[in-house]
Amino acid sequence: MPSRRIVRDVKEAARDVARALAKTEAFAQTRRDRKKVEMLFAHLKRILRLGRLRLRGPRGAQFEFTLAAIAQNLRRLAKLTVHPPDRTAACVA
Repeated sequence: MPSRRIVRDVKEAARDVARALAKTEAFAQTRRDRKKVEMLFAHLKRILRLGRLRLRGPRGAQFEFTLAAIAQNLRRLAKLTVHPPDRTAACVA
């Protein structure tokens, strides 16, 4: 009876290296950092409607992106600086 063989792919050694790197703490940290950046770009594209640039040329694109980034930073700054009123002090019976 002929024996069956499972052929190992040519690129399997590279996959083993990638799997080993994926288990490190440094990889987990870079994945968290990448997620933060990707979420900012997703917010720019969906909420601030920057999926398509409307100004022409590289200078116009740079201006439009800079303006959207400023708006995004101002929104984040406003969320960090505004503190809700203390509810325990308002409740006086």
